[in-house]
Amino acid sequence: MTYQTLSKPVTAQLDIKKSQFITYAYPVLSREKAMFHVEQLREKYPDARHHCWAYIIGDPNNTTSAGFDDDGEPSGTAGKPILNVLQHKNLGNIIIIVVRYFGGIKLGAGGLTRAYSGSAQAVVDAAYELNRLTPYVPMAHIQIESDFANESQVRYVVEDIGGAIIDMAYSKTVTLTVTLPDSQVDTLKERLGIYGEILDHESGL
Repeated sequence: MTYQTLSKPVTAQLDIKKSQFITYAYPVLSREKAMFHVEQLREKYPDARHHCWAYIIGDPNNTTSAGFDDDGEPSGTAGKPILNVLQHKNLGNIIIIVVRYFGGIKLGAGGLTRAYSGSAQAVVDAAYELNRLTPYVPMAHIQIESDFANESQVRYVVEDIGGAIIDMAYSKTVTLTVTLPDSQVDTLKERLGIYGEILDHESGL
């Protein structure tokens, strides 16, 4: 998978013929999280005329989850242009939401399409300028069981191959929950050896 994703939220704003287009981009890993951000902005800008959005979960070239909404704008003039920018820029695991305050001057279908496409482009440009776009690296989520004597060695192996320990549980043994790049799972298995045993493994997160 060679696509980019967002490391932190970004915002941008365009004013077009007295209409205000306030655009937000968020990193997301599920439709539920994407819709959470939409609802959040509906609450933040309750008096806005439209809240239009598009998202892609996963690889933009081969996604299993993508969606968009014109939110009352003429069909095809808002959500689809935003989605087109995401696909064209090869961005995944991201939602872009454009909040529009109507300024009294109608833009027409072509004008709306350009406005929403331009708003999405503006927030992507802001993400580039702020260095908030990073290559997506598929991550594995792994649980490792070890004894107390070997815990430090397991920690060393995980961190040495670019992983991170996100949780520890102590009972008669130690259970470490770690994340690391998918590409390093086989290396982890080889290097763990007698120090620990993999209990659970989820890839591609």
